[in-house]
Amino acid sequence: TVDEATNFKESKDVVIIGFFKDQESNQAKEYLNAAYMTDDHPFGITSDENVYKHFNVEKDTIFLFKKFDEGKNEFEGEFTKDNIIKFIKLNNLPLVIEFSQENAQKIFGGDIKMHNLLFISKKSKDFDEIVKTFRIVAKEYKNQILFVVINTDDEDNEKITEFFGLKKDEQPSIRLIKLEEGMSKYKPETIEISEENVRKFVKGVLDGTVKQHLLSQELPEDWDKHPVKVLVNKNFDEVAFDKTKDVIVEFYAPWCGHCKQLAPIYEELGEKYKNRNDIIIAKMDATANELEHTKINSFPTIKLYKKGTNEAIEYNGER
Repeated sequence: TVDEATNFKESKDVVIIGFFKDQESNQAKEYLNAAYMTDDHPFGITSDENVYKHFNVEKDTIFLFKKFDEGKNEFEGEFTKDNIIKFIKLNNLPLVIEFSQENAQKIFGGDIKMHNLLFISKKSKDFDEIVKTFRIVAKEYKNQILFVVINTDDEDNEKITEFFGLKKDEQPSIRLIKLEEGMSKYKPETIEISEENVRKFVKGVLDGTVKQHLLSQELPEDWDKHPVKVLVNKNFDEVAFDKTKDVIVEFYAPWCGHCKQLAPIYEELGEKYKNRNDIIIAKMDATANELEHTKINSFPTIKLYKKGTNEAIEYNGER
């Protein structure tokens, strides 16, 4: 009935209703298959003429009703299970979504693998204005880029903030990440978050004029004064790719237990070779320094960069 359909539509933030005059048709079956494969949202199906009239529907179709943004989306294209599932995935999230532990899987596990992240305190006096700006640009990149707000007041979000190397005094701030390209990150040239700046930044990432942002610590003044040399993004290539030397580099994380156990042994190695001009023992905090040519996925990772060729050989023995 119309009342049932109306109550169903209002029952959740997102509901899907299939309008099929013949519920035994192939299109209706594809819709029902999609419903069985999707457990995030409730699905309904109707062939009632009064319900068709109430929702101004004239032909068989599917509507996704939502309590945000434009309110509803109508399915277009061929009625196949995969197409219907894709339609739901592309329209079931708000244009601008606030990150939380509950929706993390929806955000990172969705089909859109490019995310523009706004790091901002909800206590900021400019919060509403900045999010409004963000939303205007988000409309232009719907189904291409996901626009996500990260509330920096929430302790659960500290890990994400650290991953991007953001400090408290750098917020509000925007970063873009491509999940499928080695988690490559991008940083705008300007600090001010205006509609023009956000649009220019996103366009620059898409057309390749904005280069990948690589984290780097400042180079310590005494980086080469100890048996184990300290590398950061800025001096890595110069030291590791010196063809006159064999260079061993430990890529570590400050919180890694194995790295802490290895530290005294690695220092011994440094002591052993400190007077050799053709061997360098070095280390780099890979959580605070990133390299365009090398992605580190586990800690510690140890690589030898060979003299003469710079060939990188990864150590695969016991740690």
